[in-house]
Amino acid sequence: MSLSGAQKRKLPALKKEKEAENQSSLSRWIKKQNPSPCELVQQISAGKKNMKDKIKIPRCDGISDEEFRESILPKREPVIITGLDIGLCKSLWTVDYLSNKIGDKQVKVHVSKDKQMDFIKKNFIYKTISFRSLIKRASEREHEEFFLDKNEVYYLRALGDDPRGRDVSDFKKHYSGISDDIIFPAYFEPSQYFSSVFRIGSSGCQLWTHYDIMDNMLIQVKGRKRVVLFNPQDTQNLYLNGDKSEIIDIDNPDYEKFPKFKNVMFYEGFLEPGDVIFIPALWMHNVISLDFGIAVNVFWKNLDNSFYNQKDPYGNRDLVPAEKALQSLETALKSLKELPKDYSDFYHRRILSRVERSLNEL
Repeated sequence: MSLSGAQKRKLPALKKEKEAENQSSLSRWIKKQNPSPCELVQQISAGKKNMKDKIKIPRCDGISDEEFRESILPKREPVIITGLDIGLCKSLWTVDYLSNKIGDKQVKVHVSKDKQMDFIKKNFIYKTISFRSLIKRASEREHEEFFLDKNEVYYLRALGDDPRGRDVSDFKKHYSGISDDIIFPAYFEPSQYFSSVFRIGSSGCQLWTHYDIMDNMLIQVKGRKRVVLFNPQDTQNLYLNGDKSEIIDIDNPDYEKFPKFKNVMFYEGFLEPGDVIFIPALWMHNVISLDFGIAVNVFWKNLDNSFYNQKDPYGNRDLVPAEKALQSLETALKSLKELPKDYSDFYHRRILSRVERSLNEL
């Protein structure tokens, strides 16, 4: 069919209109595949989890104290914050510098032949060595001096100075020689501060999946980390044993043993030196050191002080009301074992029904 002169004259305009339409469709598609951090947070909050396997943890640059308290903290979701001034530690904290500054201070470390550390099965040993020895070994790929194996990995979660372990970890106090090198983000009130923990890990070291009861800022100083978090609403799919998950290899789990783990959503982020990640209380997290790494955690109480056990120097015991409830549950479950199997089954299900009803009432 031939076109009239008028139709031919309209072709360029129609073609341009079609191209604009196609470009608009492409832009919408790109935007859908690459949402901004704010849009991503909105998707997560609304439950629109189109990415079945993983959700990228949003990265936000230079969040001010006010912005954090007003926009980030109320959402109770993880965020990686970049562009903060964390002090001179990023350039100063070399192996030689820290070895000279801290020297022969004795530290208690985890040592394992397996890079995937399992706190439930305890596939590691504790050793007390000098800080100088620790940082030298942790930065090596292969060791001339070792406890278990020339390829063993090391992990330091710094404790206080009390040999009985009753001292709350305070980086500024216990590592005063380098305390001025690092600046903590002022995202919380000083009265909320609980502890700050110096952490050093060998390349490849993977820590067990666990949750903390306090809000947490992980300041990555040296090396890169992969951090995977799980929403508290996924707790029933994580096979908890206390505050830790029984699933160690989260990337290659045994689905026959842990079938519900197929339902979890990974929140994944990668930390570069200088990055700070906010990990809200109760978010399960699994951390892998991609390189020899140095970091400092800062924990603070986001609830009233009365909720926390005042005799807990590590800050990892469950909140007082929750601890009482869990203890009562253990007592109840123990009592049900006295019943015949069919009766026990019935009352277990009745308890489950009651818990589900309570959950729906929240």
